[in-house]
Amino acid sequence: MSKDIILTPDDVAEIIAIIDGTSYEHIDISTRRFSLRLARSGEGWTQDWTWDRGDAAPVAVAPTAVGDEVEAEATDGSIAVRPPLPGVFYCAPQPGAEPFVKAGDIVTSETVIGIIETMKLMNPVHAGVAGVVQAILIDNGVQVDPDTIILRVVPEVR
Repeated sequence: MSKDIILTPDDVAEIIAIIDGTSYEHIDISTRRFSLRLARSGEGWTQDWTWDRGDAAPVAVAPTAVGDEVEAEATDGSIAVRPPLPGVFYCAPQPGAEPFVKAGDIVTSETVIGIIETMKLMNPVHAGVAGVVQAILIDNGVQVDPDTIILRVVPEVR
């Protein structure tokens, strides 16, 4: 298998299309090159996947702060958190529910801050940085792309 082959969102959508007609509630697929976990979530699917680029440790396709893990700090020391892929951003797990995070909440790099719906898949968005949520800059149900700043986090002092 070529080292250049990676798992793409289209590949994931094709896998979901294949298993969507089954009674499976979740599926885990792992190879030397990638790992994929899919789970039913209401009418849709959630996904978590990683792939090995061959030049380093496996890379998680989970939202992180932009750039080399964390974008350059703003003048106030906060870090912008951006989505890992384009789609519709949801700040709560379902309509009418409390948002995942609010301004002033303490988050870790693994804290889910929202959901991005892409190709009918619900993808959790993780903070990617530990600290305090300074401001949420995106409204619920807004189309975002990887350049959109979802929120800003003041990193924890170590």
